[in-house]
Amino acid sequence: MLSRVADSVYWMARYIERAENVARYVDVSLQMALDTPGGIRQQWHSLVAAAGDEKLFVEKYGEVAPVEQEARDAILHFLTFDSSYPNSIFSCVTKARENARAVRGNLPLEAWEHLNKFYHLLTSVDARKRAAESAHVFFSEIRQASYLFEGIVESTMSRGEEWHFLKLGRYLERANQTSRILDVKYFVLLPDPADVGSVVDDLLWAALLHSVSGYEMFRRRHGRILPESVVDFLVLDREFPRAILFCLLRAEESLLAISGTPLGSFRNPAEKRLSRLRATLAYSNVEDIVAKGLHEYLDHLQNGLNQIGEGIFESFFTLDAAAMGQSQQQ
Repeated sequence: MLSRVADSVYWMARYIERAENVARYVDVSLQMALDTPGGIRQQWHSLVAAAGDEKLFVEKYGEVAPVEQEARDAILHFLTFDSSYPNSIFSCVTKARENARAVRGNLPLEAWEHLNKFYHLLTSVDARKRAAESAHVFFSEIRQASYLFEGIVESTMSRGEEWHFLKLGRYLERANQTSRILDVKYFVLLPDPADVGSVVDDLLWAALLHSVSGYEMFRRRHGRILPESVVDFLVLDREFPRAILFCLLRAEESLLAISGTPLGSFRNPAEKRLSRLRATLAYSNVEDIVAKGLHEYLDHLQNGLNQIGEGIFESFFTLDAAAMGQSQQQ
C-alpha cells in the first residue's frame, strides 16, 4: 500500500478518536457541574490541561477570570469550535474528513458519507446555538457520530492493510487519551488534599470513569471505587477497550499484521518500541505503578507512545519507507 494512503487512514482514525474523547470529557464536565458541590477548583481548566494545551489557551484567551460561567464558555469554544486550535473537535473532524477525501477510493462509501454528515454536524448554522442551549445532547451526538463511524468501518471494511492502519491509529490515540485524563485527575481535579477519600473525591473518580465510558464495567469488575482499583482498571485491564494495555495489545496485533512480523520479534523501530512498551505494562501491577508514582509512570508511558508514533512515521510514512516497500514488492 502507498505510504500516503497509510498515512491518511492512520491519521483519519486518530483525529476521529481524538474528537470523540474531547466530546466525552466536555460532556462529563457539564454533568459533573450539576452533581458536585460548589467550589470544585479548576474543573473546567482541567479539560485544557488534559489536552496539554494550557499555554496555547492562555495565549489566545488570556487568563480566564475565576468565574465558572466565563471559564466554561471560553473553554467550550476553545475545545469545540476554535478552528485555529488544532485539537478542537471542529479541527479534528475537519482533518479527518480531509484525510478521508484523499483516500476516498480506499474507504467504504458508507464510511465516507457518514464522515461528511459528522463534519456538517459541526458546521451547520445552528451548531453553536445548539451546543450552548442543549450541550449534553450536542456532545452526545458527537460521540454517537464517532461510534457510528467505527461501527460502519468494522462492518464494511476488508481486513487488509488499510483496516489495520485505521485500527493502529485508533488504539494508539485512545491509549494516549486515557493516560492524559488519568494523569490530569491525579494532579488537577482534586480540590484539596483534605478531600482525599471524601464524597468529593469519590465523585471525581466516578467522573473520571464516566469520561472513558467505563463506570459500569468498573463497578462490575471492582465494585467500590478506590483510586488503586481505578488505576489498575484504566492502565492494566486486558478486557476493557479503553484501558491502556488493551489498546496496546490491539495496536500491536495490527502493526504486526501490516508487516507480517511474527509475534515476539520485530523488523522496524515501531514494532520494537510498541512491543517494549506493551511488555512493560503486561508485566506490571498496580503496586509497581503506585511505588514509582502515578504521574512518573504515566509520563514515561506518554513518552513511549510518542516514540511509537515517531517509529510508525519512520517505518511507513517517509520516502525511505515507501522506497523500501517498493523494493520488497519487486
